[in-house]
Amino acid sequence: MTTKVEFHFDFGSPNAYFVHRLIPEIELRTGATFDYVPVLLGGVFKATGNQAPMLAFAGIPSKLAYQSLEIRRFIAKHDLTAFTMNTHFPVNTLQIMRGAVAAEELGVAPSYIEAVFAAMWEKSLKMDDPAVIATTLKDAGLDADALIARSQSPEVKAKLAANTEASVKRGTFGIPTMFIGDEIWFGKDTLRDVEDAIVHAQQDDAAHEPVREFP
Repeated sequence: MTTKVEFHFDFGSPNAYFVHRLIPEIELRTGATFDYVPVLLGGVFKATGNQAPMLAFAGIPSKLAYQSLEIRRFIAKHDLTAFTMNTHFPVNTLQIMRGAVAAEELGVAPSYIEAVFAAMWEKSLKMDDPAVIATTLKDAGLDADALIARSQSPEVKAKLAANTEASVKRGTFGIPTMFIGDEIWFGKDTLRDVEDAIVHAQQDDAAHEPVREFP
């Protein structure tokens, strides 16, 4: 059986972008499938009392400096040289996260997710500007009008809220968060552990496969 990993994401997290960029390599090595689950990071923070690092550690300059160093090391290690810090950060991601749910419903989630992550963390675009969002989607060959219209529907709004609430109930307090079954991992630095868990799950499945009897 193919191991499925849930990747709970919000485009506003640079660390979610890093995970997104590394997922194809993990899928290729392991045969696992990552299912992208859109959640609203602002809703997660509100529900859990958490804060973005720039706020939580505002009074600890050495902590913030170390986090910047750690990001530079991660970029160098994985050759993620296309990354650039968004000059409009923090960006209100409500519209584009609703768009991610709409893209799921319209069957274009992979293309939408790639376009928006690249716009946020490679092109440094202001992705809470409706005009910029529309242009980004059109440039990616997507039906911007249909996606934007669908993202404003009550059903999509409710789905994003439900995703976020369900994720928090399972233990999510920040982004990126990943699940294999009921097991949770937080942060880009746990990707190696996630991959190890995938391999172990596959080994367990193989060990419990019924022995085929041949006549």
